[in-house]
Amino acid sequence: MSDLPRKAVTRTAKLAALPLGFAGRATWGLGKRIGGRSAELVAREVQQRTAEQLFKTLGELKGGAMKLGQALSVFESALPEEIAGPYRAALTKLQEAAPPLPAGTVHAVLAERIGEDWREYFLEFEDKPSAAASIGQVHRGVWHDGREVAVKVQYPGAGEALLSDLAQLSRFARLLGPLVPGMDIKPLIKEMRDRVSEELDYELEAQSQQEHAEEFADDPDVVIPGVVHQSDQVLVTEWMDGIPLADVIADGTPEQRDRAGQLLARFLFSGPARTGLLHADPHPGNFRLLPPVDAPGDADAPNAADGPEASAGPDGSGGTEGSSRTEGSEEGGAVGAAGDWRLGVLDFGTVDRLPGGLPGTIGESLRMTLEGDAAGVYGRLRDEGFVKESIDLEPDEVLDYLLPIIEPAQVEEFTFSRGWLRDQAARIADPRSPAHQLGRQLNLPPSYLLIHRVTLSTIGVLCQLGAAVRLRDELEAWLPGFVAEDEESEEAEETGAGSESEEPEPKPVQGGDA
Repeated sequence: MSDLPRKAVTRTAKLAALPLGFAGRATWGLGKRIGGRSAELVAREVQQRTAEQLFKTLGELKGGAMKLGQALSVFESALPEEIAGPYRAALTKLQEAAPPLPAGTVHAVLAERIGEDWREYFLEFEDKPSAAASIGQVHRGVWHDGREVAVKVQYPGAGEALLSDLAQLSRFARLLGPLVPGMDIKPLIKEMRDRVSEELDYELEAQSQQEHAEEFADDPDVVIPGVVHQSDQVLVTEWMDGIPLADVIADGTPEQRDRAGQLLARFLFSGPARTGLLHADPHPGNFRLLPPVDAPGDADAPNAADGPEASAGPDGSGGTEGSSRTEGSEEGGAVGAAGDWRLGVLDFGTVDRLPGGLPGTIGESLRMTLEGDAAGVYGRLRDEGFVKESIDLEPDEVLDYLLPIIEPAQVEEFTFSRGWLRDQAARIADPRSPAHQLGRQLNLPPSYLLIHRVTLSTIGVLCQLGAAVRLRDELEAWLPGFVAEDEESEEAEETGAGSESEEPEPKPVQGGDA
């Protein structure tokens, strides 16, 4: 009953056509140049056609193909501007939309997974999807108790398609390399393949989302929709309006950009500390900027403490406990002060389980690097497997490699930008640079793979936003090991004594040209 193209031969042929198409357009461009057209005009047209084919193929296939496109889209900031333009529009489309499944297919999934009486669970259900992503699409509805809900329906055959796509994409990963200078695409694809079962498990996603919703229920800055109902291939959560982060990137005010960036950084580091889980899909399609609420709560909103009946089915059974938070703000609604904007977070299908929060090694190594302790940070990296036993490196060279990357943590406030990220990518990607040579000798332990990707992706989004962020504030508050133990003890004693210290004046730093 699936409309998702999932026959291995069909999907493989479509994906295999991508590199052939890239090569064909390069040959076409050469012919145009021989014919007298300028290299710049020809290159721009070739890039535009490449971007169009890339989006069309990855978007139509959904599955792993689209998921890779979403992952790549946050790194467009690293491309030289003359190349990034044509790709940016095509890749960023993958963050919010894809060709949808027909209503008949959606109804069949709901009937199979919820029951033939599935319509009794809803007062309203919109057949037209509000969003379509890599393995499922979202429909807006009204639950039988009156709550507005988002109904996430998994594409039939999504698992088979996901594995097939990623296997095929890994075969020509090197051809995709130029899309993201300095990044090896193959490990990214392997990591996605390793997490297919988790990505498809809506029960696991519901648990992760509800844990976040409960922990952040009273948070003034971060909003997580509660889970209403879950069954195999169907997940119903509270609806959340707001401004998509992609729109803030495109047209947001400086105040919106800075606020979104600050809260995004805060969520990256506070989430693992508060829930033991790292949200591992930080592309702009999964975030909303929400205006402030007029009141701290809604008397009519179901509360998790009310028990399962708050979100049970029409017969009083089934479902998952609801969250105490219900959003009533309309998209593009009344706007309060910039500092009152909140960050809405969606899609908990991929998370990294970190019971103790982010590893202390990250904070300790970052602190040692900032202190200029070359021997100390080199020792920590070697102990954790970032430098293999068979490799000997000069500690000072390792320090020189790391310092430019952690520039945002060296100052009170840092302005992320595409220019800064391009400089970092070029430094690491250039085979002639010492950074490139040293980087090739470093190792990324498997336990840090997802943390590394999420951090890089978040930095990519911050650069797309062009946000001025007080990153040190978030690191000091949430990252284990970033503040030395003796400093923490002193701060605790000062707090206990009621002493107050004046906050230093921010030192804004511009991270390159936007």
